[in-house]
Amino acid sequence: MDVVNDAANHPVESVPGQPSTASAHADPLPPTRPALSEIPHEAGRRSTTGSRLYPRVTSFRSRRGALTPNQQVAWERTWPVIGRDVANEPIDADAWFGRSAPLVIEIGCGTGTATAAMAQAEPHLNLIGIEVYQPGLAQLVCQIEREEIGNIRLLRGDAVDVLENMVAPESLTGVRVFFPDPWPKARHHKRRLLQAPTFALIASRLKPGGVLHVATDHADYAEHILEVGSAEPLLTGLNDTTGGDSAANRVTAPIGFERPVTKFEGKGLRAGSAINEFIWGKIDR
Repeated sequence: MDVVNDAANHPVESVPGQPSTASAHADPLPPTRPALSEIPHEAGRRSTTGSRLYPRVTSFRSRRGALTPNQQVAWERTWPVIGRDVANEPIDADAWFGRSAPLVIEIGCGTGTATAAMAQAEPHLNLIGIEVYQPGLAQLVCQIEREEIGNIRLLRGDAVDVLENMVAPESLTGVRVFFPDPWPKARHHKRRLLQAPTFALIASRLKPGGVLHVATDHADYAEHILEVGSAEPLLTGLNDTTGGDSAANRVTAPIGFERPVTKFEGKGLRAGSAINEFIWGKIDR
């Protein structure tokens, strides 16, 4: 899943500020939330056919590309230390990072421009970036090496697969999903990552008080995200968009509300693109 990190999770032909327009509204929500095992992969579970890194039907657009020689060298040297492919083994974050710290997952870290900036701004957090696109990950690996960023680890695979099979319930302090693919055509809306079962899965992995931060520049997807996220009973709004008090909650939240603006997003802003930010907190029951 490619996102804002200069490999933005939009169709290749799209331009920031000129998003594709859906021909119809998203499919209505079901009257009850189905179990994860009862829904298509793109809405909440991995495919049982094909490569696990590239499932047959996914909520991301898999793009393949060759690594440069320098990227290949960095990959071979550093990936075995800071990177893993999706698997069934649960993550032991403390052992992997070599320290105990609040854990944040970024779904769709792209080429990692924002990922690296956030990790450097929040050195007290352990940050795991999830991405499928290897050349994007390779760019981030090179930056991690070059800038000696010690609090980033990387997982290559489908985020839902990772959350289901590698992340323990109530183990995350934060989850960030910046600019997920809007799949603008109505017939593709079912492929959108942020459906009710995915919100439920993310909420189950957050600790009480943990934060889910979502951003999108696609108006139709923004409406869908707000509707579905607000319906998740384990989440409560923290910023103004979700019905919370941004000024008060940003002081007490365990992770920052700020996002670095990348070149891609900056281009969209200059073109008049509106960015919608949604921040929820896991309720403490």
